[in-house]
Amino acid sequence: MDIASDIREKELKLTERIKAAGKLAVAFSGGADSTYLLYKAHEVLGDDALAVTIRSQVLIGEDFEWTVKFCKDNGIEQVVIDCDVFEAEQFGNNPPDRCYYCKKMDFEEIIKAAAEHGITAVADGSNVDDTGDYRPGMRAITELGIVSPLKEAGLTKNDIRQLSKEAGLPTWDKPAAACLASRFAYGEKITAEGLIRVANAEKFIRDLGFKGIRVRVHGNLARIEVAPEDKGRFLTKADEVTARLKELGFTYVTMDLRGYRTGSMNEVLE
Repeated sequence: MDIASDIREKELKLTERIKAAGKLAVAFSGGADSTYLLYKAHEVLGDDALAVTIRSQVLIGEDFEWTVKFCKDNGIEQVVIDCDVFEAEQFGNNPPDRCYYCKKMDFEEIIKAAAEHGITAVADGSNVDDTGDYRPGMRAITELGIVSPLKEAGLTKNDIRQLSKEAGLPTWDKPAAACLASRFAYGEKITAEGLIRVANAEKFIRDLGFKGIRVRVHGNLARIEVAPEDKGRFLTKADEVTARLKELGFTYVTMDLRGYRTGSMNEVLE
């Protein structure tokens, strides 16, 4: 496929930044961004690139399993760290800056794991587009000195998808996959049971053939976001979805007429 010259220039900048690190630990969640970053880090640094994956209650199980397979198939060393998100300050209370506390705990553990492998540079998969939304977790990343090579190289989400497709990465068209805690309205208590309920609700809808969906939790109400082009088709499955989500414990089941969009819970903060 043809890649625009400006994207090629960004790709070169990314390579230079990775090479300058010498050794690099990549926070690897299995999303499109961190997968491409890890792929490039391994391409440039070989065995001096390390994948570090946090396994916790907010990571969908099938996504974690995919990270393990990806690293094994590509000969990339992976360190898995088991974390209890409820040990992060304020996590269960779910304040608007919840992500800060969670990210800080996660990256402190990633830094420790990297140090045990003789690596001082730790990278995350943030890109240029991530600067346009409310992301308190970025404060933790800045405080801890985490580098963001994709963003530093000027790469956007669309750039990363194009380069991932060219590289043959299966994540090139993978929908965004924010952690499960992002499904809860701020101030809504987050519990282990609630996280499982949301994960099961979204899996049921995905298994019906829908991508890019979210089940947002507002008390006992589930607000479902689907891709705008899927809204009509989703309505044909409304009774089936409603029945299943009621089985999972939701009293009310609704569809958001605006459709799926990242960061919709942040709209109350504007």
